[in-house]
Parts: sequence; structure tokens; C-alpha cells
Amino acid sequence: MKALRSAIFYFGYFFGILVFGLLCLPVTPLLPLRGRYRLLNLYNHFIVVWFSLTCGVRYEVRGREHVPEGPVVILANHQCEWETLFLQVLKPPVCTVLKQELLRLPLFGWALRLLHPIALDRSRPSRAMKQVLTQGPQRLKEGLSVLIFPEGTRVELGQRRRYNKSGAVIACRAGVPVLPVAHNAGERWPGRHWIKNPGRLSVVVGEPIATQGRTPEEVLVEVENWIETQLETICEVPRPARAGAPANNLPA
Repeated sequence: MKALRSAIFYFGYFFGILVFGLLCLPVTPLLPLRGRYRLLNLYNHFIVVWFSLTCGVRYEVRGREHVPEGPVVILANHQCEWETLFLQVLKPPVCTVLKQELLRLPLFGWALRLLHPIALDRSRPSRAMKQVLTQGPQRLKEGLSVLIFPEGTRVELGQRRRYNKSGAVIACRAGVPVLPVAHNAGERWPGRHWIKNPGRLSVVVGEPIATQGRTPEEVLVEVENWIETQLETICEVPRPARAGAPANNLPA
């Protein structure tokens, strides 16, 4: 049954890319940036709902009331593709820090390019870090929120990676709050398997964390402690012991 549900889901997933790509992409470049987000976010809304309907997933989202007005830096754990879609609709418009290779995907990547993401070349880590620290504050000044996964890449269930501080750095430089988000989406949407799992998918949105007058290191410690504490509560797969000091990993 899980295989059948997953097959139906992926039919709608790829059919949605085709339909939204053919219908929306010709129009999207003619719109202002915020209009592009509103139009292309329709696909993200569709997939979030379609995933729930076809795969028997029940959403539990707590803390929506904590989402503030104005731009923020969203820092969330990264387990699978689901959160990259959901977080786009949680606090639009959102500029995502992502790997450059995604922009080359037909239709999907072309749509991403129109949203002015911060696309990084993983083969040049020093340049990529400078790019994040330069373009991140620029996007915030333009009124966009910035989404960064501080673990730098998708993390398998039951594993842990050090958090990098680039998101905390740009938040401190711009004087905007950090919005922490924790979820267990990888238990429902395994990152390396096409079979999806029914059950509860929990998302917890924390209260905004102030950055003014604080160091990025202080902010990151608070973010990591909050996210890891939430994951220990909502995850079915036990969390490993916490890693050491934060590192400067880049998105993979």
C-alpha cells in the first residue's frame, strides 16, 4: 500500500511540475519579484497538500503565531525535500540558500532561478561563503526573508552534523531576528528512498530570536539548542549525542 500511495504521489509531483512549468513559466518573468513568489508558490502549496492526501500524512504545525512581520532569517534542520517546499509557504517571500546544480533542472530549476536564490558553487567553498555573507544581507534589505539550513546538507535520520553560523552572521549584520524551525519530515519523506511513510509530521516554529547586540556564536548556540531540544521531542528515531562546536559548513 505504501508503494502504491508513493507512486500516485510521484505521478502528481511530476505532473504538477509539468503543468505549472508550462502554464506559469512563460508568465512569471513578466511579474515583479513578489508576484513571482505568489504565483510559483502555488506549486509548493499543491505538493504539501498532495503529499498529505496521497501518503496518509497528518500535519501538526505548532507556533505559526510566532512568524513575525518583516524579513527574518529562517534556520531549520534539513532532512528531506518536504521542508524546502513547506518553508517557502510559511513565510513568503523567501530567498533560499541552495546548491547551484538545482538551477540546471528543467522547469523546476528555471523557476528557482526567477526567484533570485543564493545559489552556491560547492567546489569553491571560500567564494561561496563570501557570496552568502554578501547577498544574504542584500536580500534582507530588499524585504525578503532568507532560508538557510545550518547543517549544510540533508541529514539522515539518527545522524547529526555541526551547525554552521552563516545564517546567524547575516542575521546579526542585518539586525533581523532568526526564526528557528524544527520538524521530523524525514520520517515521512525519507531522503534517499522513494517510498513515503504515513503518520504524523510535526513542525514546530519557535519564537523569533533577537540578534541585535549579540554575536553570531551566541545566536547560533541558542538556535541549535532550541532545534535539537524540539527534535528530541518530536522525532520517533532517537537523536544521537550532540556534536561539538559549530563549523562553517556550506549547503550541499
